[in-house]
Amino acid sequence: MATSGKVIRCRAAVAWAAGKPLSVEEVEVAPPKAGEVRIKIVAASICRTDDYVAHGGFPNIDFPIIPGHEGAGIVESVGEGVTSVKPGDKVIPLCIPNCGECTFCLNPEANYCVKSHFSEPQNLMPDKTSRFTCKGKQIRHFLWVSTFAEYTVTPECAVAKIDSAAPLDKVCLLGCGFSTGYGAAINTAKVKPGSTCAVFGLGGVGLSVVMGCKVAGASRIIAIDINKDKFAKAKELGATDCINPQDFNKPIQEVVTEMTGHGVDYSFEAIGRVDTMIAALASCNMNTGVFVMVGELPSGGVVPVDPLLLLTGRTWKGTLVGGSKARNFIPRLVSSYLEKKFNSDLLITHTLPFAKVNEGFELLRAGKSIRTVLLF
Repeated sequence: MATSGKVIRCRAAVAWAAGKPLSVEEVEVAPPKAGEVRIKIVAASICRTDDYVAHGGFPNIDFPIIPGHEGAGIVESVGEGVTSVKPGDKVIPLCIPNCGECTFCLNPEANYCVKSHFSEPQNLMPDKTSRFTCKGKQIRHFLWVSTFAEYTVTPECAVAKIDSAAPLDKVCLLGCGFSTGYGAAINTAKVKPGSTCAVFGLGGVGLSVVMGCKVAGASRIIAIDINKDKFAKAKELGATDCINPQDFNKPIQEVVTEMTGHGVDYSFEAIGRVDTMIAALASCNMNTGVFVMVGELPSGGVVPVDPLLLLTGRTWKGTLVGGSKARNFIPRLVSSYLEKKFNSDLLITHTLPFAKVNEGFELLRAGKSIRTVLLF
């Protein structure tokens, strides 16, 4: 391409400081170095985690930073030594890399990687420099992805090639939100046919859990939220029961236990609140129940738990981006999407031009959107 090897000037949404609205700026994006890929982002979607970043609630980040971690685009150019993608390929950037060399990557059952943000911050590229500058200042990357930019640079291990037939404005949310929820049911919980499930929180991730439970063959899926406006969509996606904790004068875990006899086989929390995590844990069967923590507590949050909840045999699990190696799992999800095994389009409630990124966050905070897609 004509831009290969050159600095590209383009728009990006910069978070200059915690708690401030994002500012759409002209930024300079340097060419990819060895082992790196520069991507033209076609569409990005807004996830609650990006809101945490903008408010300074995500661990180990520095400002100024370009957030965004759900997106899809086309490879513009590649650095020396890159072999898995080439210019023109459709790709999804990955918020959990897959270096292929660490003990996690070499373990077929693991989907973590030592190059992930939870081991070492991904605010700068592996060589400890940034590819973004704005107004003469170095701008930090977010999870090596930074999809709120028209062009972004990622290491090769943090990008996956997808089917060329994939519509980028639809599959962009498979980079995190959908894969996290759907995979929590399919890969982490391993929901069995005929089982019962409870899902706390019906945002984009929670509704993706509902879809995963349905595809896995669950016979009963209880969807729980204090926003009744989410119930119609939850039922459309597979929920059999929808309940609002505010309609009862007893703890919601007691309601779920009474509805099912001894609690559900699998429970999921997709909000990131201490009270709902404890309720979800207590809602699953006291002996064989599995609770999967999908929601993300703000940095520094602590969950106080009665040990008897676990002593009787319950399992409490965490999950990261769907519990499967993202570099393989996400392209497979794209293929399943094209085969119409699920319809993640139903999660997209709003589509906005990129310049209205802050409006997209307002919709999220007001509970009016499930997923907003930003188009460049």
